[in-house]
Amino acid sequence: MNIVALFHCLQGPITATTLRQLNRIAFAMLVMPGRVTMLGISRWAGKGGSYRTVQRFFATVLPWAMLFWVCFRQHVYHPNEVYLLVGDEVVVTKAGKHTHGLDRFFTSLYRKPIPGFAFFAFSLVSIQARRAFPVRVEQVVRSDAEKAASKAKATAKQSLSTPRRRPGRPQGSQNKLQAAVPLTPE
Repeated sequence: MNIVALFHCLQGPITATTLRQLNRIAFAMLVMPGRVTMLGISRWAGKGGSYRTVQRFFATVLPWAMLFWVCFRQHVYHPNEVYLLVGDEVVVTKAGKHTHGLDRFFTSLYRKPIPGFAFFAFSLVSIQARRAFPVRVEQVVRSDAEKAASKAKATAKQSLSTPRRRPGRPQGSQNKLQAAVPLTPE
């Protein structure tokens, strides 16, 4: 199935030029290996997908909530299914220092704050299919006041905590017997 044909339902909410740019960029992102950058997209987009075209597309303000809704209604929605509207925050790890929105966010997978991006997404979840379909996604960007408050809280917590011991094994510690771990049949 031609994935670009799925964008046909978006002709109403966005202009023909933006739709054509979206088609080229989506196709390039699907076929390109490795990291996705604007330069890489322009190289894989082919004719009509210059670097400047990619820049213009990403500078265009699009009604993403409406586009997600139109795609959901056209390609996914079944009237006999039950859908729930749920919200969830997702943290994506990212190294570096100069990317907009880069900060430390708590993630339950690592059970600690990690450097990266946070996105809050509203999704429609199909009960029968057990699948989620995003309807609205926003990047969480903390203000300077929030950053200062969390930094002050961390320094206060660090000053109250016990002093750090030296790295390595403590001198004079003895080996301890470890409990036998039952292995699964797999």
